[in-house]
Amino acid sequence: MDHHNMDHHNHMSMQEQQHTPSSHNNHHHNSMDMDMDDLTKRFWWSLILMVPIIIMAPFMGLSLPFTWTFTGSIWLVTVLATILFIVGTPPFFKGAKMELSHRKPAMLSLISMALIVTYFYSIYTVIANEMFHMHPHMMDFFWEFATLTVIMLLGHRIEMSVTMQAGDATSKLQALLPRIAHVKHDDMVHDMPLAEIKQDMILQVLAGESFPTDGIVLEGHSQVDESLMTGESRLIDKQKDSAVVGGTINGNGTLLVKVTFIGDYSFIGRLQQALTTSQDNKSQIETVADRVASWLFWVALVVAVLAVVVWLPITGLSNAINIAVTILVIACPHALGLAVPMVIARTKSLAAARGILIKNRKALQNTDMLRYALMDKTGTLTTGQFTVTAVTTYDFDAQRALAIMAALDQQSTHPLAASIVAHAKAKKAPQLIAHDVNNIAGIGVSGIIDQQRYILASSRYLDEHHIDYSPVDTTVGNSVSYLLADTKVIGAVSQGDAIKESAKAFIDHLKAQHLIPVLVTGDNLSSAQKVAQALDIDDVHALVSPQDKIQLVTQYQQDGPVMMIGDGINDAPALAQADLSIAIGAGADVAQASADTVLVSDHLPQIMSFLTLCQRSHRKQIQNLWWGAGYNIFAIPLAAGVLAPIGFLLNPMIGAILMSASTILVALNALSFTEK
Repeated sequence: MDHHNMDHHNHMSMQEQQHTPSSHNNHHHNSMDMDMDDLTKRFWWSLILMVPIIIMAPFMGLSLPFTWTFTGSIWLVTVLATILFIVGTPPFFKGAKMELSHRKPAMLSLISMALIVTYFYSIYTVIANEMFHMHPHMMDFFWEFATLTVIMLLGHRIEMSVTMQAGDATSKLQALLPRIAHVKHDDMVHDMPLAEIKQDMILQVLAGESFPTDGIVLEGHSQVDESLMTGESRLIDKQKDSAVVGGTINGNGTLLVKVTFIGDYSFIGRLQQALTTSQDNKSQIETVADRVASWLFWVALVVAVLAVVVWLPITGLSNAINIAVTILVIACPHALGLAVPMVIARTKSLAAARGILIKNRKALQNTDMLRYALMDKTGTLTTGQFTVTAVTTYDFDAQRALAIMAALDQQSTHPLAASIVAHAKAKKAPQLIAHDVNNIAGIGVSGIIDQQRYILASSRYLDEHHIDYSPVDTTVGNSVSYLLADTKVIGAVSQGDAIKESAKAFIDHLKAQHLIPVLVTGDNLSSAQKVAQALDIDDVHALVSPQDKIQLVTQYQQDGPVMMIGDGINDAPALAQADLSIAIGAGADVAQASADTVLVSDHLPQIMSFLTLCQRSHRKQIQNLWWGAGYNIFAIPLAAGVLAPIGFLLNPMIGAILMSASTILVALNALSFTEK
């Protein structure tokens, strides 16, 4: 890419065809979606209420060593349990309602069923025992109800603390647009709120301002930062009839722009819709724990109903209901609710020590099945900062040539100009002063130093003026500008976006793990191919828009799970779409908000050790799920009475002991998860 000649850059602009907004369903992102403070308050109040309940209530009909009862204590337990029901259970019922509305009962449906059964059956037993003096004495489940409520709240509190709230990506996109636009009408300019801007209005955009909407330039000339679209830091020349995009940043000139697209039809609008759709799709991922809970929900419910049908004519209604309730209580997911959150919390801690922050736990379950690794170029594989890579001279002193270039670029805010000035300072080149400095639109810059006119320009200028020169060989991603004394070429400066030192090792690690690296960039094909060649990447996609990136991720997902790595605003929708996404910590807020994880450092090989950690974490979660739910394979049929013909019916107390033991094993197994 030539330095100072941004007008000929082939970029993908928002053109004349209007697109209808994509429709999407605003699903509930998380069935336990609530304020962390609210959940914490509910947990502590429930814990306070639980303590006297487990002291005064028997455990599956058995008085424990610390059990303390007195006349009327059961009524006090009933009152405390009712308050606990009001305080602690609403989050689960709300989540269960969402699961059932989607016809996908999972963890929260199972929890809710257990809470309803244990609480209301216990209320029934108290009324039956204390008011109607039932014989034999019926067993209540207040102890199980209280502990289940508190343990489940604890599990979800752990789970929510694991999720790093980086903010809503769509709101961060909206923040890229100014709140006020300068509207020109009858030669007068007045400010108007962005929400009131209509199509075909004429806007004035001053230097340094963000464009309020998509539009077409009517008057003026400027250079625009379109990294929002391309991810590249190069400035793009804009003049009459050029397309501009809302959210991109105007450079050094004032432009009059006619509004073309607004709202959902604009670039930002379509980006928001794509981002929301991708996030909604990912939020519907069913975790292994959800599948196990769903299986357990249906098994417990069906077996309980069958037990009532079978035992009703044999032993009567009361005993049949007791058996059914015992089945549902045994299925209480005490351990299941802690199985995954505790391992994820441990995984988060170990990952943070490696410089990776976990935001979305659901995305971690597919790490052992990943097939493709799609990655952005600028800021991900490269540093994203243009630096001087070489200064070439033709029978001229190199230090003086560098000093002349720096003097010409001293007044410019262009990132490439700034890198020349910084390089000259680092090389301690002589400080010169340029007079009559002029920008040559789309070409370069000229000025007079020591009564000699110099021009720093692109090869295009040399070609148009038929000036002989020896083209400088470019290295990876380089742009070249030539220094002329009048019409004689005396030097050249090569600049490029350097590849990160860790990039090659990272690509090699990917291939060693049978992951296929794919380069996806908004930059031109030439720059993309040079980076790909240096890193030995075969699959390259250049000049890719944010919407195109989503389509590419979707296409690759048809062949297997996809990991996406990026840092820019233009990467955000693709990050949200990928099975696992990693944002570079130094990148845009929108990208970080869209990604499942954030790599704090620039050391890319850390991603590979993170994937290994996630694979081990997934195996540990499976172990915990077996400990947390596996005993139900035997306990539920035994509680239902499958061995009753030979005289064996599972004692509810034994079932409760198994349930408690599995909870302890789950906790110990999660705590045993280490880095190696």
